[in-house]
Amino acid sequence: MTTTEAGHVTGTKDKVYNILWFTEACLSNALRLETYIEDADRDGDTELADFFRRAQGESRKGAEQGKEILSRRLTG
Repeated sequence: MTTTEAGHVTGTKDKVYNILWFTEACLSNALRLETYIEDADRDGDTELADFFRRAQGESRKGAEQGKEILSRRLTG
């Protein structure tokens, strides 16, 4: 990965792109974890299902924070 892009190719500054990437990664992770929760529940592993639920909650929190900061930076 290059450290010199700075928006010349994409038209988006690195730090804005980074917020977008982070937010998308959190949302994608929350979706993926839903499958893991279902797998653990199906096998009756409540410890693992609860672990994945907590991780999913943290991913959702990260996505919400990413959306908030992105909104402020795009409108402010």
